[in-house]
Amino acid sequence: MDKLLVNGGIPLSGSVEISGAKNAVLPIMAATVISPGEYILRNVPNLRDTRTMARLLEIIGAKVSHSKNIMEIDTRPCDNPVAPYELVKTMRASFDILGALISRFDYAEVSLPGGCAWGPRPVNYHLDALRKLGAKVDLNQGNIIASGKLVGTEINFEFPSVGATKNAITASVKAKGITVISNAAREPEIDSLIDFLQLLGADIHGKGTRVITVNGKKNFVAGCEFTVIPDRIEAGTFLIAAGMIGGNITLENVNPDHLASVITKLRATGSTINYTNDSIHIISSSKVKPIDITTAPYPGFPTDLQAQWMAMMTIAKGSSLIIDEIYHDRFTHIAELTRFGAQISLTANRAQITGVSALKGAPVMSTDIRASASLLIGALAAEGKSEISRVYHIDRGYEKIEEKFIGLGCNVTRVKEGNK
Repeated sequence: MDKLLVNGGIPLSGSVEISGAKNAVLPIMAATVISPGEYILRNVPNLRDTRTMARLLEIIGAKVSHSKNIMEIDTRPCDNPVAPYELVKTMRASFDILGALISRFDYAEVSLPGGCAWGPRPVNYHLDALRKLGAKVDLNQGNIIASGKLVGTEINFEFPSVGATKNAITASVKAKGITVISNAAREPEIDSLIDFLQLLGADIHGKGTRVITVNGKKNFVAGCEFTVIPDRIEAGTFLIAAGMIGGNITLENVNPDHLASVITKLRATGSTINYTNDSIHIISSSKVKPIDITTAPYPGFPTDLQAQWMAMMTIAKGSSLIIDEIYHDRFTHIAELTRFGAQISLTANRAQITGVSALKGAPVMSTDIRASASLLIGALAAEGKSEISRVYHIDRGYEKIEEKFIGLGCNVTRVKEGNK
């Protein structure tokens, strides 16, 4: 198992290229199953999670190769609509395969998901959507078994769940008739999935809105080429890092429109930010102003940047409040940030942060993907040396993150646990 050794306190300088979006590519990889064919996906990050999804596709029967951010997938041989516990338990996004499998095979057997170690995230929205489409859904030894020929219907989500919206779309693209998905998620990753499916011939309307209409079709293109959108969460992580650690950096291969809420909040802390169509330039302020955030579905502030924002607020000049309205128990990073000297109190889903003059290096332990990122930028801002263990979490969502920070002038080394 790897860990990161960090010597903190070095301002960032230079440019960094943002990788393709993990949360966009995983459902697209799953969706290649819908229509048997040969696919070429570009701008695919080499992550633990993309490798897990590739392995899952291979179990289903696909042939997958991945080299230099280009992934080739041949789903013509797929004949085993099963996603086993051994893989699904390691990555919740494996559940994205459910809608694609039943769309192609009228049958899917998918283990209940695992993934990050913080709190339960129920799948009832996914299953209710399939039942409304006419599927028979059962639970057998921890596996969801869905079967039947699907028929268009009306689906109204109580909450705009990103995962359930993905599965509702992929399940309905071949269903007989029209499906209307109300209170759908609007995240850019949903739009990207729709763009991909439309390339295959899917008839989908309402992209970027809360109401998505799918006119089911049986005939699809047998494969296509597609470029994955930039990762807005990775980009947001580097922007927050610059605002916290200090410095002057440029992000390349990024879509600023996807980060409007984050840019607004960072400017309020004192950072200067300018951007073009595909780059963002940030110059940090010498004093970080305390700014409250409340996470919300897109276009609100992303829950996937809550932990990183909290790290930044630990050195702000005053007190700030963070409320997570998406996942009320996503706060495992607090105990670790306090090891750096942060002052944070938690009541339910509300974290009160009192800024300190400086963080101090310490050994800390990762608990999930985004918590890992918050600990890394905290360590990079802290005075002295830090060790971050269990960084396999960060490898699930960030491609070569320590190399990117090294390219910005930071002192970070990856070593095996037990080494100093």
